[in-house]
Amino acid sequence: MADDPKVRIVIGDWATLQNDAHMVRDTVFVAEQNVPPEIESDQMDPYCLHCVAYDADGTVLGTGRLLPDGHVGRMAVRAEARGRGIGGMILRVLMQQAQLRGDRKVVLNAQTHAASFYQHHGFATSSPEFVEAGIAHVEMQLVFDEKK
Repeated sequence: MADDPKVRIVIGDWATLQNDAHMVRDTVFVAEQNVPPEIESDQMDPYCLHCVAYDADGTVLGTGRLLPDGHVGRMAVRAEARGRGIGGMILRVLMQQAQLRGDRKVVLNAQTHAASFYQHHGFATSSPEFVEAGIAHVEMQLVFDEKK
């Protein structure tokens, strides 16, 4: 799916983006998926690079983060914005940022129902299925091509 030209991705730190990122994560993980709030929030947010996607009118659509160790996490798109390629846009920005800072690979824990989304973006499964926050996941990773 082509990127939506009306969507703007903002990259920043937790202090700048926390209100919007938290709203999406609370809506998707806590309200929709019943993840306990104390599990959804962690102490890593201040150390991460965050992305938030906005519609042309400023509506918050989705979020994701890149941890210092190259893990991508807390990828979420609000239900009314799904199917527009927003998750892919956020993921590509996070991958690009990881590459720019010199990471050789990115790793993530994908909910099993979303594994094909990540495979479409070049990720390969690197673990057996496991349960995290009551939801089945698999670890996935993408090693960057060194020629680039």
